[in-house]
Amino acid sequence: MIKVSRSTILDAPVAAVWEVLRDFNGHDRWHPAVDRSALEGGKKTDQVGSVRNFVLGGGERIRERLLSLSDKDRRLRYAIVESDVPLMNYVAEVSLKPVTDGDRTFWSWSSKFETPKGRERELADLVAEGVYDAGFEAVRARVERRSPASSAPLQRAAGGTAIDGLAMVIDRHGGPEELHPARIAAPPPGPGEVRLRQAAIGVNFIDIYCRSGAFDLLQPPGAPGMEAAGVVVDVGPGVRHLRPGQRVAYACPPVGAYVSVRTMAAELVVPLPDSIDDEAAAAGLLKGMSAEFLLHRVHKVQQGETVLVYAPAGGVGRLLCQWAAHLGATVIGATSSEEKARIARAAGARHVILPGTQSLEDQVRDLTQGRGADVIYDAVGRDSFAHSVAALAPCGHLISFGQASGPVGSWDIGSLAASSATVSRPNFAHYTDTPAKVAAITERLFHAIDRRVVTVEIGRRYSLSEAAEAQRALENRETTASTILIPNENEESL
Repeated sequence: MIKVSRSTILDAPVAAVWEVLRDFNGHDRWHPAVDRSALEGGKKTDQVGSVRNFVLGGGERIRERLLSLSDKDRRLRYAIVESDVPLMNYVAEVSLKPVTDGDRTFWSWSSKFETPKGRERELADLVAEGVYDAGFEAVRARVERRSPASSAPLQRAAGGTAIDGLAMVIDRHGGPEELHPARIAAPPPGPGEVRLRQAAIGVNFIDIYCRSGAFDLLQPPGAPGMEAAGVVVDVGPGVRHLRPGQRVAYACPPVGAYVSVRTMAAELVVPLPDSIDDEAAAAGLLKGMSAEFLLHRVHKVQQGETVLVYAPAGGVGRLLCQWAAHLGATVIGATSSEEKARIARAAGARHVILPGTQSLEDQVRDLTQGRGADVIYDAVGRDSFAHSVAALAPCGHLISFGQASGPVGSWDIGSLAASSATVSRPNFAHYTDTPAKVAAITERLFHAIDRRVVTVEIGRRYSLSEAAEAQRALENRETTASTILIPNENEESL
């Protein structure tokens, strides 16, 4: 039996949300997946036992029966009676509770069901994302307040005083030597903003691309960095999911994380569970979110697939190995030394390829009885792309998600026909550009960390003022696991 549970908080009174949801046959007016719906047998829309017969946007037909409905508890249960989508013994529950701060609503949506063998993950994701998450956002658009002034925020900024801090910035694109310390002042948060005192900062390859100018995300002067964890100092008007003193983290543009204090948009900052400390969050949030959408959204890894992971001892690569192995894939790592190969094997790689007399693609085919890899996660770029294409199984999927050796350049699409290859070049920002997307990704990631499906390992720690040294080590492939920067009080006088 599969269990799916999602929840969210809406900035609207519970009565307003319940008015929408208690209309059992009203989902075609708000849910984007439902094309049209009708009640059978002349029943009322809130009558227990009523059956709604509806059609999805793709033409699939579903019949669902209302099992119970309580206006007092603001709770309803329903079950699938008949469906073109193979969800068997499906029973779901919707529950609303008032949140007193700001007169908001906590909405829980959960279900239990069975699926055909081999389709468990596919259909669980369909329910969680295509039904529940999509429904949350659709109702949010209908009922949430549009003006921050229409209700009191949970907390307002503590005052009008800026907080001094340290940043590592560049004045022009170039090498690690361009990073230098600078004094900054984090202003009080405005509407929709939060001010943070940062405890740990993640160092990632995207920071190097920004510093060098390979990615057009940082226009000097400015600080690189996409990821950090810390404590909320204060929040601006309209911010209701964060409070002063709360531990939080983020992994999102705009860049600017190489700082000790920061004022930024609050919507993509997430509260941290007690089980994840600041350093682990800074070391693993961006990499873990990347691994989540690479394995579950760009390509949904299935049990029995063969997965090739480049740089399997690095931050993202190690998480890919762990998670893909947990999903039932056979993982092959491709790395440069026996030391890194040992780390890859410990992370779940069944086989590890090292440089030798045989090409990478020949080694992959030897390990797969000539078939090749079903999916390849390639963060190297220019030096590896041709080998990756050659190592694909028929109808394989090459996911080029980094360019440590440089851009892959121009390719004739006709060359992919030899294996009917699919090639993806995902952009982190497109998978994390809304609160709903971030919430869905981080929920699965935090759950995976709690269950020790994946573990976040910190390879090296540097002080914030040593950011250039940290980037140089990462760029030279001297590191394993994750690298973080730690702001400290002694640097404030730099």
